[in-house]
Amino acid sequence: MAARGGFTSKLGFILAAAGSAVGLGNIWKFPFEVGAGGGAAFVLMYLLFCFVLCFPVMVTEIAIGRKTERNPVGAFKALGFSNWRFLGLMGVLAGIIILSFYNVIAGWAFGYFFEMVRGNFSIGNEFSDFTANVVKVGSYALIFMAATGFIVMKGVSGGVERAARFLMPALIVMILALVVYAITLPNAIEGVKFYLIPDWSKITQASTIGGALRQAFFSLSLGMGALITYGSYVGKKDNIISSAAYITLTDVGIAFIAGLMMFPLVAFNTGGVIDTTQSGPGLIFVTLPGVFENIGPTWGIIIGAFFFLLLSFAALTSTVSLLEVPVSYVVDEFQVRRKRAVIIMSIIIFAIGVPSLLSYGISDFFSNKFALPFGGESANTTQFLDFAFKITEVMLLLGGALITVFAAYVWKKKNLAEEITSGYSSYNTSIVKPVLNFCISFLCPLMLTFLLIVVILDNFAGINLIEMIL
Repeated sequence: MAARGGFTSKLGFILAAAGSAVGLGNIWKFPFEVGAGGGAAFVLMYLLFCFVLCFPVMVTEIAIGRKTERNPVGAFKALGFSNWRFLGLMGVLAGIIILSFYNVIAGWAFGYFFEMVRGNFSIGNEFSDFTANVVKVGSYALIFMAATGFIVMKGVSGGVERAARFLMPALIVMILALVVYAITLPNAIEGVKFYLIPDWSKITQASTIGGALRQAFFSLSLGMGALITYGSYVGKKDNIISSAAYITLTDVGIAFIAGLMMFPLVAFNTGGVIDTTQSGPGLIFVTLPGVFENIGPTWGIIIGAFFFLLLSFAALTSTVSLLEVPVSYVVDEFQVRRKRAVIIMSIIIFAIGVPSLLSYGISDFFSNKFALPFGGESANTTQFLDFAFKITEVMLLLGGALITVFAAYVWKKKNLAEEITSGYSSYNTSIVKPVLNFCISFLCPLMLTFLLIVVILDNFAGINLIEMIL
């Protein structure tokens, strides 16, 4: 542990792990999933899925990491199950692929920060030209990767933890500041009402159930080894159960508060009419610059720049954890010094991200003609970045399902309980133990396997299995 470094406190670990979970999706996707899914009704379902499906996976990953003090691949070997190393390798590979395209999107956000500082509100109407400028977007992506690498190079306590201690509080303060401002805008109350007033009629809709399931799993950085890696730096006296609960609640809380920022901004721009289909990159990079322009020349620049700086911070908290996973693997398994490992992996990941960089107008092949393997409506029109995202969705779900099977039936629940007890002495007599055992033995493997099938059919064949069932 001393040679590898570690977190200096439980708070440092929670902030770093929460930072891994909190990302761009919390800002641009979660609020609109909530709005489309019936407001508070969706949130309740989402919280349920987070704690019955995702929380057990999180606890398992952290426990495996702390027990072995190894990366996702070395952890299975250290436990005596070398034939399960494939699961760790899949997680490392998924993290590499995710960072390769996530860094491109983070570069867009970082670039938009400078555009807002310049007062270039028309950039929203020029988004396709912006993404097609390979020199500009490539430079922003390179700077972002360099910043990520610089933090990871400093080590766990001196880099990852120190960055999290600054970025996470700063992120929360920035979101709250924008919420306070946004709710003062004309028609803001319409956005707040749309967001918070529950519509119970939507709670049984297939889109709501599917959206809550997917959002819950993919928002917590599960299935790719990030929490095994971070868990390997956690002290034996830390309570894994409470840490996982704080991480989950922090991620959900930030995502929910982000909705109080986004909906008033959209309501201000549309005169109180909310369109829940307008989310993601289209909302952030195309629509919002016009919203900031309508605020006024001075405050528009300030709020716009502040917003895209917030996005950049949210992205950075995630890219740091994404890079730490393969770096930890290289350091542990190949005895490479951290600095060299960071440089090597940063170069490789940036190179792997080039097709994603080219997939928004620069290359016709990667932008318009990259076909999905199983056809579907979007065949021959899929952007490479979207294809990479769909592939990693499958990898993460498969990883999450298999990690619970491993913990329950291979490593065994008694060994998991022994590790959890370190830092939580009353675990064996608590209600948490039988609930967690039931989840990892039956509920999580079955539900995550079902969700895996749903995602494969939806992503690659255009089939909505949940709608067919309901």
